[in-house]
Amino acid sequence: MRFSTVLLAVASAASLSMVQALTGAGDATFFDPAVGACGIFNTDADFIVAVDAATFDSFPGATANPNNNPICNRQLTATTADGKSVTVTVTDRCVGCAQGSIDLTPSAFSQLASTDVGRLHGVTWTLA
Repeated sequence: MRFSTVLLAVASAASLSMVQALTGAGDATFFDPAVGACGIFNTDADFIVAVDAATFDSFPGATANPNNNPICNRQLTATTADGKSVTVTVTDRCVGCAQGSIDLTPSAFSQLASTDVGRLHGVTWTLA
């Protein structure tokens, strides 16, 4: 019994560290949020992000109900090629984003560049 408990604890820790190490790279754009895939209402002033649909849908523990996806409410730090960064909360799924790309609220995007830019290339991100 003791061995199986230890084995389960090690397996759980290993899968948790794999989830914590999730990273991506792509473009960053911005959108006008409302109620996102996680079932949370947000405004332009909130520091939130919609991750690409492939990442959202394949996140460990995801089910048919996006409101219960374990990626919801996780912190993501996005960094531009010139070193500017912003930390945001995952609350949505971006259907139009290429894999690795993210969609930010205008206030979060503004931490990286002017919204006049519209799209940033070469943005990397880490999910905590």
